[in-house]
Amino acid sequence: MKKMIYSIAVIFLLIASGCEKFLDEQPQGQYSTADFFQTADHALLAINAAYVPLSFANSDNRLWVFAEVASDDAVKGGFPGDQADIGLIDNFLIYSDNGNIETTWGIYYEGISRCNAILDNVPDIAMEQALKDRILGEAYFLRGLYYFQLCNIFGNVPLILRVLNPDEMQVPNTTREEVLLQIKKDFSAAVEKLGKALNASPGIYPSGEFGRATPGAALAFLAKTYLLMENWEAAYTTAREVKNYGYALMEVYNHNFQVAYENNMESIFEIQHISGFSPVTGSRLNQWLAPRARNGYGFDEPTQDFVNAFEITATGVADPRLDYTIGRKGGLWINGEPYDTTWSSTGFSQKKYLQPETEIPLSTRGDADLNFTLMRYAEVLLIEAEALCEAGMTSEALAPLNEVRRRAREAYLYDETLPGYGTIPEGLLPEITTTDPVQLRAAIRHERRVELGFECQRYFDIMRYGQEYANAALGDRENFNYMIHKVFPIPQSELETNGNITQNYGYNQ
Repeated sequence: MKKMIYSIAVIFLLIASGCEKFLDEQPQGQYSTADFFQTADHALLAINAAYVPLSFANSDNRLWVFAEVASDDAVKGGFPGDQADIGLIDNFLIYSDNGNIETTWGIYYEGISRCNAILDNVPDIAMEQALKDRILGEAYFLRGLYYFQLCNIFGNVPLILRVLNPDEMQVPNTTREEVLLQIKKDFSAAVEKLGKALNASPGIYPSGEFGRATPGAALAFLAKTYLLMENWEAAYTTAREVKNYGYALMEVYNHNFQVAYENNMESIFEIQHISGFSPVTGSRLNQWLAPRARNGYGFDEPTQDFVNAFEITATGVADPRLDYTIGRKGGLWINGEPYDTTWSSTGFSQKKYLQPETEIPLSTRGDADLNFTLMRYAEVLLIEAEALCEAGMTSEALAPLNEVRRRAREAYLYDETLPGYGTIPEGLLPEITTTDPVQLRAAIRHERRVELGFECQRYFDIMRYGQEYANAALGDRENFNYMIHKVFPIPQSELETNGNITQNYGYNQ
């Protein structure tokens, strides 16, 4: 929320051109706010810096704690006394001074501050109009995304839409509904600005700068915002518009989580990582989530309940997404060796955002190349299916739902590593045919869980499905209370410095 002093030393997470993800840019010095925002190069430096808070190069980015550890899909893992604040969230003993809450709030508001500075200052820079529109579109997208994450985690949050003077910083909470309306405006503005700047191209920058916001990404997150607002018609019509940008499902589900296939035709928005730089720009998830026996910290361990969610045929063949997502008894680990169940307190380890040791050795595990995909085309299809179902158009919801299931079972036609490759096992992931709204709703919710497992979605889905669903999913957690835990508390440091903010317990309190 403060006026920023831009330092090239901290603008290291730069989106790259060509086949590179980042620019190898050495520190050059500092700009004061009086000297900055004078040229197109300044605007580019500023927008590059606005992406930095998304990165998992920062160990404090704990989105996985809120979205997964708090859910029924995972437990904390690690040593019992290690990272006690994560354990408190896992046990729903969640206090406002929890370190994960403090850092997450700060990370996202830093991102918003950077976006606001761009939106306040770039319009006045004399520069080529298409580049200006592109930078403003990226800033609208990122601000919408930061508020989207804050809204999911905290509910009612201060809505700050410009750079504030010190005497203006006592900003009260804004209701979740009003924040969602602003998120809708930001993503809509991003669609308009980016579409104009990129000539409505299918989400690819002319220079090949992977990782930047695109019109397709803005539309996809706009559709997801409508889903949170329960505006079903807008959600499914917007999801259908995303299809015009040329996205498609990868033939093999697992390719979405391998370095060799990053920024692929299914990927809509990826957080870019690269190893070997100083300061670190690689993904630290590779160490935080890897088993301790493989030089990781062993956090975010899958539960038996998550494993049980996957469908199995009468002859015992599991949905292939299960073994693509986790290591388990009888399965292979990411290096190709048999998984050892002693590596985890639950007997399972997640592996979507881990790299084989042939790519990232154990000695540098915390500096990994693998990107983190925040939105895939598969989720757009599931948004469309859910919105159609909730709008009463159940027969139309079947096509996008079954497209996701079809890709999963047809992995047997494309993945040579699967036993029985070349033939789809009988009875595997059959087409959903029911048009009963209750049964179809359950099928779509099930599909989101197994398709998007360990992609930082589950807890937020549980909360938006409502109290009955949440109690069924988390009723075995002794301290869980839906009316309190729909959102996480505002951090204590914010309560102490902002006299106009009030604590959140549920959306409307």
